[in-house]
Amino acid sequence: MMKANAIKWSWFMNLIIFFLHCSNGIAVESERVPALFVFGDSLVDVGNNNYLSSIAKANYFPYGVDFAKFGPTGRFSNGKTFVDILGEILGVPYPPAFADPNTAGPVILGGVNYASAAAGILDETGQHYGQRYSLSQQVLNFETTLNQIRTLMSGTNLTEYLGKSIAVLVFGSNDYINNYLMPSVYSSSFYYSPPDFANLLVNHYTRQLLALYNLGLRKFLLPGIGPLGCIPNQRASAPPDRCVDYVNQILGTFNEGLRSLVDQLNKHPGAMFVYGNTYGSVGDILNNPGTYGFSVVDKGCCGIGRNQGQITCLPWVVPCSNRNTYVFWDAFHPTEAVNAILALRAFNGSQRDCYPINVQQMTLIY
Repeated sequence: MMKANAIKWSWFMNLIIFFLHCSNGIAVESERVPALFVFGDSLVDVGNNNYLSSIAKANYFPYGVDFAKFGPTGRFSNGKTFVDILGEILGVPYPPAFADPNTAGPVILGGVNYASAAAGILDETGQHYGQRYSLSQQVLNFETTLNQIRTLMSGTNLTEYLGKSIAVLVFGSNDYINNYLMPSVYSSSFYYSPPDFANLLVNHYTRQLLALYNLGLRKFLLPGIGPLGCIPNQRASAPPDRCVDYVNQILGTFNEGLRSLVDQLNKHPGAMFVYGNTYGSVGDILNNPGTYGFSVVDKGCCGIGRNQGQITCLPWVVPCSNRNTYVFWDAFHPTEAVNAILALRAFNGSQRDCYPINVQQMTLIY
């Protein structure tokens, strides 16, 4: 017990040190990282879907209940997302939503967020939710931003700026829970075995990553997919106290393929692609919740039905009061407390967390 408490205390002291470091505005990485460009799904969406005809939105209370000064913004969390916290550590301002009309002019020089809830690597993923920016559309949206940036700086400066900036891409979850695992809506599981579907995703992902590289970006963080079989939405259909093993098992080929991909992509001149072991990090939290201060791992803080996961967080539903003890905020997404752990592991974790280097090491590469 004393050892577990010591580990827990050490972990939270590290978090406190990092957030004091960020709040004082002395994150030295800010000079090394001029901008953060974020691509992905609802795990990192900051409000793009607010401007789209979509039912996948989080611009209402209690989303943002712990996001001081901001409240509900379109983030699918009780507070900050993983990239919000990573940006704080790096000393980079929150990248604004691409779809926001105010995202124009000098503000875009600090980066832009293109992430869209329900988006996937495949264009058709999540279409039952309505409009969303798929991966391919997000790359096109980045090109739009890049054309605007070209009017704000010279060619030489632009090359250096893009080379120092970091792109974060969080994709893949929806291609499973809102495509492959929905045979009543999507036909992908009829045509592809789990390994073949994973390879299809990696191949599509590769093409878009190379497109971003060819546009000038050089530093990439690519988190893998977490243990989706353990989210409340999936647990709601599983035996009590069990994750859905089949769902977790079929993710292995994708995560392994993405990790192998970074080795291939890092052969390109000046490139540094980093794989984030989301599955391992979240799995560690789920297997050892007490070490990180969590006591509820199997249900959402805000939701309806079994495991508070059959229906996700609805407007003005009263969430749990002890949110820092919950791993999951709603039926699909982690709490801010988990996002903080994932951001810290991405920043200074070991090779088990980030391969081949972590984000802090990536900032030192010129």
